Amino acid sequence: MFFGAASVSSLLPSVFCESNSTVLFSCQCYPMRDMGITDILRKVFLVDLIQGLGVTFRYQHPKEIYTEQYPLERPQVAERYRGAPRLNVNPDTDETLCISCDLCSVACPENLIVVTSERNEKTRRKELLKFTYDLSRCMFCGLCEDACPTDALELTQDFELANYTREGMIWDLKTLEKGPQPTVYRK
Repeated sequence: MFFGAASVSSLLPSVFCESNSTVLFSCQCYPMRDMGITDILRKVFLVDLIQGLGVTFRYQHPKEIYTEQYPLERPQVAERYRGAPRLNVNPDTDETLCISCDLCSVACPENLIVVTSERNEKTRRKELLKFTYDLSRCMFCGLCEDACPTDALELTQDFELANYTREGMIWDLKTLEKGPQPTVYRK
């Protein structure tokens, strides 16, 4: 699209030609606004700032403040919160409920679950050898939990997952069966 001289001149600031001091094109970018005495007084006495601080200090009253004493009192999380994973065990036999079907690792979009199993020739069932869960890549979507047919894998409501090493974020079978062990703080 070709702009005419009139439309280009309205977009550009004033440019003077030095040879004959004529204006090539001009525009007024910001219209000047006349400030009244009330506007000047509002700026000098910082009325807008004082109004904003008034709103802030209105909510600083001690009855409005809510502080959680976090390490000593654990906060309530939402009922549907998905946190640290756990492999459930049968309380009677103390054996994991996982049947090594590998559906959780197939359902995981991050491919962070590795299930290794071996078929037992006597019982003709798969036996779980190795189960690893990489928490550093997990987005806690719950698809692995939904895919498990025996409800062996569960995302608990534990949220304290901080660790000092990356290797500590890869949980093996024993760690998953034990579940997360949150630190208990005392006075």
